[in-house]
Amino acid sequence: MRRTSTARRRPPRSGRAAAVLAAGALLLPVAPASAASGADQEFTIEDPRITESSGLAASKRHPGVYWTHNDSDDGAYLYAVDSRTGKTVATVTMTGVGEPRDVEAISLGPDGDLYVGDIGDNLGGTWDHVWVYRLPEPAELRDTTVAATQYTVQYEDGPRDAEALMVHPKTGRVYLASKNQSGGRLYAGPEELSAQGVNVFRPTGADVDWVTDGAFSPDGSELVLRSYLGAKAYDWKGDGSLGEPRRLSAPLLGQSESVTYTADGTGLMYGAEGARSRVVRVDVEGRGGGGGEEKAPEGGAKSPGGPASGAPGEDKADGGEGTPASTLGLLAVGAVVLVWLGVRRGRRGGGE
Repeated sequence: MRRTSTARRRPPRSGRAAAVLAAGALLLPVAPASAASGADQEFTIEDPRITESSGLAASKRHPGVYWTHNDSDDGAYLYAVDSRTGKTVATVTMTGVGEPRDVEAISLGPDGDLYVGDIGDNLGGTWDHVWVYRLPEPAELRDTTVAATQYTVQYEDGPRDAEALMVHPKTGRVYLASKNQSGGRLYAGPEELSAQGVNVFRPTGADVDWVTDGAFSPDGSELVLRSYLGAKAYDWKGDGSLGEPRRLSAPLLGQSESVTYTADGTGLMYGAEGARSRVVRVDVEGRGGGGGEEKAPEGGAKSPGGPASGAPGEDKADGGEGTPASTLGLLAVGAVVLVWLGVRRGRRGGGE
């Protein structure tokens, strides 16, 4: 279903909100780079075109390469970034998808296809449908144009704002998580998406809060969901239900927008919006690279199975001694996010 020219555009981010977020980022603790070098380690996205990286997906065809995209007003573009250098090594232009409205997520399926979620709705859930795009991951890393399939998506219980799209690595089923400060939900798509008609996504019964991105472990046994202030891991029950959450060690990166596993499952890569934004690796421990507990970068908090760096209330480092600077950083980012949400709510209340 092709969209028409009457599709509503995402309102531009206000200068005030951007300034608040930038100020907050300066107050956050900075995690040091991994001592290791090479692919799948911490890197900075160098491409000046990428200023709102909102999703990450580790390439299966090209080791060490990560797919990303801007979240709005950029066109139908995907960028392949080499983690060794932070440089863009391929730009993919999607055709057959009209004009993207608010692209928020990207994931790789077991079929080798990229799934792109044009699922954001900053007006608080007012669009009666959103879109998912699907295209084969290019075999060669070069600038190219690829025909994508466009799927129209609706939620069974009405419009939602969402920023997380996850494709299960075994079944290929697509899941979305709505973004809400409280009362967000996990939704399952049909067993197979159809390019004809509407694909209805139904609640799985799992409640999730403030989700900005998510990723399945490569073996499909675990789902990681991140928010502005941290990340949680859940055992995957197979029917869409989730086990008890476990807080993970997630770096504070300003407007934290993305997470993905490395292709081999040994690490989680966390990203954020902004020019020259950093992507930080946190090692996965304890489950053979399939997911679970994490080891923070050297010098950061290490809390396998316990409260994470970036989780409200956490103020201890490896040795267990209090670190007031970390606590202050958490308070600062919490205040920043609340002010930012207030700005956005005020803008919506003004009729934008």
